[in-house]
Amino acid sequence: MSSSSKAALRAQKAAEMRAAQERQERRRRLLTIGGAAVAMLLLVGGIIAFSVWQQNQSEKDLEAAAGQPSDYGVAIGPEDAPHTVVIYEDFLCPYCGELEAATREDLASLAADGKVRVEYRPFDLLSASFGDYPIRATNAFAVVLEKSGPEVAKRLHDLLYEHQPPESDPDSVTDDDLVELAVEAGATETDVRDGIESLAQEAWVEQATAEAKKAGVTGTPTVLLDGQVFDDGRNVDDLAANLIAQVE
Repeated sequence: MSSSSKAALRAQKAAEMRAAQERQERRRRLLTIGGAAVAMLLLVGGIIAFSVWQQNQSEKDLEAAAGQPSDYGVAIGPEDAPHTVVIYEDFLCPYCGELEAATREDLASLAADGKVRVEYRPFDLLSASFGDYPIRATNAFAVVLEKSGPEVAKRLHDLLYEHQPPESDPDSVTDDDLVELAVEAGATETDVRDGIESLAQEAWVEQATAEAKKAGVTGTPTVLLDGQVFDDGRNVDDLAANLIAQVE
């Protein structure tokens, strides 16, 4: 090998080491900053903010909790799939909606192919700030899960994001709307209307929320891949693309 080739190889390795160190430092900063870190991204037409929520408890606590089975959610894909994805989410969270839109088809296809098991764990994060819609929506999900089973509940999960109200007007989705979405998902109206209107599964919502908080989840979406926190992305699109790339 010529001296110039050796120099080029050394330069390449040095650049790779610097890049790895920068990734480690960026991850360390993200994991030590409590609350929400905001990354400002310059887009055509203006600047938008992407909030990356972090956990107050240790990453180890969160990963341990995600590795345990949960009664508060719905899963797709085989239990023995080579990869497992856990997503903690709030049905009002706009970033959850973006992540859902960016990953749903790919994750469903990969789950059907046996490559990944995906667990969706909805809970109430935002009601204290934006009213009771997160409670009502999660209650509707739990009612349908109990009355109509996981497949119908998963379809309702998807529809809740397709019809997600803005944080500025969460009450634009009424209880009647939730019933209609449940029926569209495949539930029988007489089976679910009373439970949706009376918040029959409010205790389920409270328990799901307590479980998420005990795990150390303080923001949504919180994603874990194969038992480890997955935050590889500057924005939701990056996170979604990188997640799919890891499980394909």
